[in-house]
Amino acid sequence: MTGEMMVLPDIQPNLLQISRNTKLSPPPPSKSLVFGHTFTDHMLTVPWSSISGWSAPQIEPYGPLRLEPSSTVLHYAQTIFEGMKAYRDDNGKVTLFRPGMNMNRMNSSATRVALPNFNGDALLELIKELIRIDKHWIPKEPGHSLYVRPTLIGTQKAVGISPPNEALLFVICSPVGPYYPNGFKPIALYGTTEYVRAAPGGTGAYKIGANYAPGVLPQKFAAHKGYQQNLWLHGPEHYLTEVGTMNMFVVFKKEDGSLELVTPPLDGMILPGITRDSVLDLAREHVSGKKKLANLSDKLTVSERPVTMSEVKSASLSGSLVELFGSGTAAVISPVDRIGYLGEDILIPTEEDGMGPVSRPIWKELVGRQMGTIESDWSVPVTQ
Repeated sequence: MTGEMMVLPDIQPNLLQISRNTKLSPPPPSKSLVFGHTFTDHMLTVPWSSISGWSAPQIEPYGPLRLEPSSTVLHYAQTIFEGMKAYRDDNGKVTLFRPGMNMNRMNSSATRVALPNFNGDALLELIKELIRIDKHWIPKEPGHSLYVRPTLIGTQKAVGISPPNEALLFVICSPVGPYYPNGFKPIALYGTTEYVRAAPGGTGAYKIGANYAPGVLPQKFAAHKGYQQNLWLHGPEHYLTEVGTMNMFVVFKKEDGSLELVTPPLDGMILPGITRDSVLDLAREHVSGKKKLANLSDKLTVSERPVTMSEVKSASLSGSLVELFGSGTAAVISPVDRIGYLGEDILIPTEEDGMGPVSRPIWKELVGRQMGTIESDWSVPVTQ
C-alpha cells in the first residue's frame, strides 16, 4: 500500500531444509585437535536480499561458498561473526552458554556495518538443530567443546561501498580442546604503544572482521620481542583496553587490605564480551551474598573504571598488584605474569597453578556452569 513500508520476512525456522551429508567424516582423536582447524559435516546457510528478506534456511554438507568476485565482503570487509561453545556433560546433555547474548551482540555488529538484522531466537533455534545433527563431533573428554561460529557477510555483486542488497548468514562448527591442555600457563604481554586497536567513535565495541586483520602485524611485532600477546593501550595516558582479542581484568590490593577487581568500562572501544559479563556477574553475586564463591575474599569491590599503565606499574612496585588476566570464549581465563612496557618488564604475581586468588574461584564457577556440573540458567539446553 502506498505510504506503508513493506515488512520483509525474518528468519523462519519452520522453513528449514536439511540436506544430509552422504560422505561423513569420522571425528579425529581429541588429542590431535588444533583450535579452529577441524570442522563438522554440516553447516547452516540463510540467504538475505533487500527485496525478499530472509530466504529459507538450509542445513547442508560443509563445503565452499559460491561468491561472485565482486561480492562486497571481498572488497569492503562487510562481515561480522560470533564465537560461542556447545558443551556436553557427563550424561550426554548438550548445552550452549548464554547464547542469547551472542545473538544480541551479532545484531548490534550487523547494524554498525549496515548488514541486515534478524530474529536472534529464530537463528538460535536453527543453530541448535545444526548442533543436534553434528553432536557426535563434541569431544567427550573433560574441557572439550564444540566451537560454533555464526557469520554474516555482504554478498552484493557490485564494486561500490553502500549497504549491500544481498547478504549471507552461515554457521560452521569446530570441535576444540581446552585452551591450556597441560594446565594454566601465564602469558607475557607487550604494552603496545606503536599501534592502536580501536578509537572513540570507531568499531572496537563490535565483532566485525575488519577489527582483526590489523592486529596480526602488531601480534607478530610482540612475538618478535618475546611476548605472547599485545596489551592494547590507548591515548597519551596509556589506558589499558584489551589483551589480544580478550577483555582484561586487574586486581589491586587497597590500603585497608581489601581487593578491587577492575575492568575498563564499555566506552565504545571495548568489545562487550560474554565472558567479561559473566566474570562481573559472578563477582557481584559473591559481593552481594547472592551466590558465594569458595575461597574468594568477602572484602572485594567490583569496578568498571579506566586503568592506566602508570597505575599498574606503581601497584607492581608497591606490592599492591594482585593479578591481571584476560577473559574470552576460547581461553575463559588467561593469567598474565609480566608486561613489557617502554623498555622494561612489569612483573605480575601468579600463584603455583598459574592463576590468582580472584580469577581461580571465578574460573571454577564459570567452567562448572559451562560444563553443566553446576546448574545455572546460563546453560541453554540443546539436547536432554
